[in-house]
Amino acid sequence: MKEKGYAGLDYFRLIAALLIVSIHTFPLISVSQEADFIFTHIIARVAVPFFLMVTGFFLIPELLKGKDGHKGFNALGGFLKKTSLLYGVAILIYLPVNIYTGTFKDKLSVTGIFKAVVFEGTFYHLWYLPASILGALIVSLLFTKFSHKLVLGLTLFLYLIALLGDSYYGLTEQVSYLKGFYDILFMLFDYTRNGLFMTPVFLALGGLIALSGKKYTIKTCLTGFAAATALLLTEGSILHTHQLQRHDSMYLMLLPCMFFLFHLLLNWRGKARNILRSFSMLIYIVHPMCIILVRGFAKAVHLTGLIIDNSIVHFITVTAASIVVSAFVLLVFYKKDKDVKKDRAWAEIDLNNLDCNINEFKTILPKSCNIMAVVKANAYGHGDIEIAGELNKTGINAFAVATIEEGIRLRKNGISGEILILGYTFPEQLYKLKQYDLTQTVVDLDYAEILNVANRRTKVHVKIDTGMHRLGENYNDIFNLYKIYECKNLIVTGTYTHLSVSDSLEQQDVDFTNLQIDMFYKTLENIREAGYNPGKIHLQSSYGVLNYPYLKCDFARIGIALYGVLSSENHKTRICVDLQPVLSIKARVVLTKEITKNESVGYGRQFTADRKTRIAVISIGYADGIPRTLSCGKGHVLIHGKKAAIIGKICMDQLMVDITDIAEVRQGDIATLIGRDGTESVSAEEAAAHSGTLTNEFLSRLGLRVTRNYINNACCTNKSRFAINLKNSLTSFKFSIKSSQLFSIIRE
Repeated sequence: MKEKGYAGLDYFRLIAALLIVSIHTFPLISVSQEADFIFTHIIARVAVPFFLMVTGFFLIPELLKGKDGHKGFNALGGFLKKTSLLYGVAILIYLPVNIYTGTFKDKLSVTGIFKAVVFEGTFYHLWYLPASILGALIVSLLFTKFSHKLVLGLTLFLYLIALLGDSYYGLTEQVSYLKGFYDILFMLFDYTRNGLFMTPVFLALGGLIALSGKKYTIKTCLTGFAAATALLLTEGSILHTHQLQRHDSMYLMLLPCMFFLFHLLLNWRGKARNILRSFSMLIYIVHPMCIILVRGFAKAVHLTGLIIDNSIVHFITVTAASIVVSAFVLLVFYKKDKDVKKDRAWAEIDLNNLDCNINEFKTILPKSCNIMAVVKANAYGHGDIEIAGELNKTGINAFAVATIEEGIRLRKNGISGEILILGYTFPEQLYKLKQYDLTQTVVDLDYAEILNVANRRTKVHVKIDTGMHRLGENYNDIFNLYKIYECKNLIVTGTYTHLSVSDSLEQQDVDFTNLQIDMFYKTLENIREAGYNPGKIHLQSSYGVLNYPYLKCDFARIGIALYGVLSSENHKTRICVDLQPVLSIKARVVLTKEITKNESVGYGRQFTADRKTRIAVISIGYADGIPRTLSCGKGHVLIHGKKAAIIGKICMDQLMVDITDIAEVRQGDIATLIGRDGTESVSAEEAAAHSGTLTNEFLSRLGLRVTRNYINNACCTNKSRFAINLKNSLTSFKFSIKSSQLFSIIRE
């Protein structure tokens, strides 16, 4: 789940947990019994099937991948172990309540203990845990023995048996032999809502959705879900009106309803939220205890009429208490998913600094000019999905990438807003532009004609070459530009150019930049006078903003400066902004040793000690993106707040540094290649300059072996980081609803 980022499933976990709270608190009962029945006994019944389908979705494919070996067994074993442990802890939590209420007195027989532990749960809401264990065992056995269609058929048959003992029992008891059959069943358990009859079909359904890989459009999912929900409400209301229900956990239309709901949530892709998984499960476990506490508190302070008798207030109070208790438990026991101490080399990405940089640029840009964040090349090595996701939260809804693959990657991970492809997309891939709602750059008239004959409407930005002489139709070829705007299948939403020397304040470069600016605006004027709409205008990149902030544009394409650094430490700009570096690079000391005078280090014996020397081997090399040109003293790292020169040639996976003058360096210590350690610092601009390149190249080369650890404050503790992550998860929930994937329904 971490890899694919099923954000919709994570967020709906929280909704499902709150629906279960509503089932046990009847939030509308004091308003309308009918309304409460519809909400808590029909609509809220999607919660448990959802949890079961999520389990099947991730468990079954893993099971089948390793059915001829140990992997499948390990996947099933891990699930059973985890759920059994959770069940055991939950039993201990509610043991005092059961003793106090005398519940165990009726369950101390062998049959009673068996029913409680295997089917019923030792407290009323805990039935789900043994049910998921038993259901997982049954479904796993079926999948390893039978075809997928037969598994679905068998589990549907079990579900039909469950229905006749649940919502349709009023029909069953009218048939004597059926009633006799269920009388026997009810000696083993009180409800057919259990792991033998109910859970297998939803576990199987989740697994089959994962195995098929079939995707449905959001419009199809919404239509199917709406129709199934309407039929579900009708079914539940009819059964309730005719008093046919022995219990109300299961309905026939719950199956198609869950099918379309689950597919709808799968369309909502984005960053996985591990915290919400634990958070929702905790709410599920603790909410009955919170019901008891709220009721006790209300009686103690004589507020029963307000807190208990008013069902809405009661639901809100219990929900709030459950959230607070669950958050407290997570706060106490929370651990980061990734312990950086286990990483050989990692980059720390400070999202706080990213937000600060955004605010800095907003203060110098005209109010009418929005930021188009350039996140190509994996956001200059910072991680495109995480960076774009954070920017979405801050209100940035325009992004620029270099390739269609980069754009698709953003879309698949839930990034909303306009995504402009700055580079060339080959004709064979053009159909993906509409599929993923991407905007293509028109690089010249010939390319416009290729796009135009593709028999699909394509959103584009027209690139005008004003002197860069890379991509774009030349501003002198005005009639060619007119022809581009006349292409019927092109939806021109923007026009732009690129300033080639806006980073320089040398007079000749300033003159050339001003010439480019003049040519661009004159060309736009000609385009408008000819009756064409150029759409949104943009020509500034990072240096264009810092040296020419007054230009009237709709967008400013900010790239390298967004990440708190400039392309070169020698570049001066007209506007001074307080940029904060977003990225730092660190690695581990894996070995220290001492060499004598005249001994050499590394490949080619490029370093020879002129004294007794202590060296440290650092677990990062040129395969991780550290330029080999920093070898032999041109670069250095920070250890214990002091500089240690790189000696010898940088290797593929390691580099060596001189630590003779740094005391007590040990295996496992942190070496900072980019960033601050104490009073010393190494900037990306400095490292790039010493390696003979630009900061852009230096950061973009950062390898995938370097783990990215995202933090909101470099000084955060684990506990405060949990609070931030939880807040971000809930905030992201709000922003994700606005994603272009959901809005595509309107466009269609």
